[in-house]
Amino acid sequence: MTMNIPESRDTERAALNTPSDLSPEATATLADSINRLVADAYVLYVKTKNFHWHVSGPNFRDFHEMLDEQSEQILESIDPLAERVRKLGQPTLKSLAQILELASLRENQKDFVSPYEMLVELMNDNISIAKSMREAHGVCDDWDDVATSSLIEQYLDETEKRTWFLFEAARAADSGGH
Repeated sequence: MTMNIPESRDTERAALNTPSDLSPEATATLADSINRLVADAYVLYVKTKNFHWHVSGPNFRDFHEMLDEQSEQILESIDPLAERVRKLGQPTLKSLAQILELASLRENQKDFVSPYEMLVELMNDNISIAKSMREAHGVCDDWDDVATSSLIEQYLDETEKRTWFLFEAARAADSGGH
């Protein structure tokens, strides 16, 4: 069965412009800030999941489960943030290449990372994301975007909790992760 698409169907970028009381400059600035958070969340999600799959050692079960919980929490933040960009009438991320271009975090492609190194790297990445969230929150304040601010506040609290857990887990480990 084929579907007839009316010729009048709008395929231009303007068709995605969700109406907003915020100015086009505001929505573009906010979207850029949010898209950068989404890009970092994707990189952190994949890295956390990678470490979840590859953690080893006597604390395997605890670290494996903690990293799984943290990766799921990060994943759950992505869609609401990306949808916020669309609510502002702006485009969100479209490809892995764009994600890597916008992300401030870097992937970890090493063949082996000790559990201790995993925890410290993820802790530092979460600290970096918290800083970016605070900056994005400032952009929201500049444009009086309380809806995005409230999302960021929730995710900032979750990010700080992940940082805390990673800090405590790494503090108890020696350099080999034991």
